[in-house]
Amino acid sequence: MKGSGEVAVKSVLKMADWSLGVDLSGSGPIFEAECTTCAESSGAKDGTSSPEEWCLQHAGRTGHTGYRGMITSFFRATCHAKSAS
Repeated sequence: MKGSGEVAVKSVLKMADWSLGVDLSGSGPIFEAECTTCAESSGAKDGTSSPEEWCLQHAGRTGHTGYRGMITSFFRATCHAKSAS
């Protein structure tokens, strides 16, 4: 018998294989551009045209010519449970 304040923990372990794939259930990739001179950003957008247009507009306003393109993709892990042998 356990003393006061002690908790008995029972663990169950089971084998499983996992796979990772692109998550198609939500939005597509998110695109963003950032000026490498002043760190101003286009903000996150669903399509590539807005960040690219922002870069050209920013270059015209500031003369800055370097930009970092960032793409965020989403993944989903799926469990494929194995039966114990």
